[in-house]
Amino acid sequence: MAIVKSKLLKQISKNYPNFLKKDLEKFSNIVLNEIKSALKRGDRVELRGFGVFSTKLQKARISRNPKTGEKVNTPEKKTIHFKMSKELFNKLNNNEE
Repeated sequence: MAIVKSKLLKQISKNYPNFLKKDLEKFSNIVLNEIKSALKRGDRVELRGFGVFSTKLQKARISRNPKTGEKVNTPEKKTIHFKMSKELFNKLNNNEE
């Protein structure tokens, strides 16, 4: 099951009932927009205890359409790379230290 923004906001509002839901939503939008703009600029985003987001450049290449088998030129593009922290890795794999 994937977590969506609305469920995340509900969980945060349960844990912090003093905050208004609209303020929590504004806060989450600000954080996500800052992450997006940093990645767009080519900066690296590090969230301690969670992981690092960075962009990588995928070279232009010739790929093929799987349906028709026709060769297609794929242009150069940026992709997002995520590397989880050791702390998150250990929590996911029950290797608590």
